[in-house]
Amino acid sequence: MIQLTGKKLFVLDMDGTFYLGDRLLDGSKEFFNKLAETGRKLLFFTNNASKNPEFYIKKLEKMGCRITRENIMTSGDVTIKFLHENYSGKKVYLVGTPMLEETFRNAGIQIVDEDPDIVVVSFDLTLTYEKISKACKFIRNGALFISTHMDFNCPTEDGFIPDSGSICALVTASTNVKPRFLGKPFRETIDMILSKTGYTKDQMVVIGDRLYTDIAFGVNNGVTSILVLSGETKMEDVKLSSVKPDYIFDSLKDIIPYL
Repeated sequence: MIQLTGKKLFVLDMDGTFYLGDRLLDGSKEFFNKLAETGRKLLFFTNNASKNPEFYIKKLEKMGCRITRENIMTSGDVTIKFLHENYSGKKVYLVGTPMLEETFRNAGIQIVDEDPDIVVVSFDLTLTYEKISKACKFIRNGALFISTHMDFNCPTEDGFIPDSGSICALVTASTNVKPRFLGKPFRETIDMILSKTGYTKDQMVVIGDRLYTDIAFGVNNGVTSILVLSGETKMEDVKLSSVKPDYIFDSLKDIIPYL
């Protein structure tokens, strides 16, 4: 029996769940409108830190879905909060996009090109060999290795492309050092969501297309999880995985009758 009537906060993934590239997935707009009609709170949370929240707000508006800053959170936001709380004033070498670098600088993170205390690796669409080489050198010299998120692939309209986890795997292969991952499914993310929204875990639902991030986020943190089969995960993957969602739907469209 599917029970969603008492849920107040819907934490929604974006890539592969709500849209694919610049195209809304079937039923996404209707799902978005149904949450508003029934008085539910919507929080988009994406592990994709290559863009900033303002970018996503504008992208969704072009798709006919208006949100404000309080409706969007990224693994970049979680990483910034983590750095301020645990490594205030430390120097950071960032392997990330110019947009993420700007977000870090605006948040007061000290970005440097040499002698960092911390290396942060993210989904970098401007990745170069020089960036990777420097990151490996700094980590070998003792810099802490952190990553905004662990996703191995990013879904696009043309298929999957390497994401942050894949870039980190390259660095780990060279340095033999594994990163501290943030974003979904880790505790720092649920802590930030709870503190920002004021809702409890029992009032939350997390919806996404990845078992090892979206669904693991729910399972690890006691939050109801819904897997949609519109992105990375297929039914055969669920059968082989130790991470099991509470509910499985083909797309957001199929969840609407249960709201």
